[in-house]
Amino acid sequence: MLKIHFIATFVMLIKQIINMGIGDTIKKIREQKGMLQKQVAAELGIGHTNYNKLENDNREPSVKELQLLAKLFGMTVDQVLNYEGELPQEVTLENKPGFEQINMINQLDEDDKKTVFKIVDTMLTKKKFKDFFNKNIAAL
Repeated sequence: MLKIHFIATFVMLIKQIINMGIGDTIKKIREQKGMLQKQVAAELGIGHTNYNKLENDNREPSVKELQLLAKLFGMTVDQVLNYEGELPQEVTLENKPGFEQINMINQLDEDDKKTVFKIVDTMLTKKKFKDFFNKNIAAL
């Protein structure tokens, strides 16, 4: 009987070492966001004890809970599930060299790239019209 208990405990420890569970991931994100367990539990609509089980990998979150967690953390479900230890930092194009700005824009999805280029096109066209009218009005 003692052998079976030891083996079960050993297997559970190996699983935790090999594969950090979703509970550990959720806990790390929550802590980085500076939130308390009771706050997150309230947002999920579950009790503190039930949430504690989730963080300790004693139960798996439901799909709905994962969706709520992702929304609460400002992430996608995929980002929560594949979390690698650091929350992404805000990305800014300002004060970066032109080539780096273009490289960053090229990392976007096609639809997002098209949107960025449409905005830039509109602003450049507006500037050309403004310059044209200022030049021609000044000539009068």
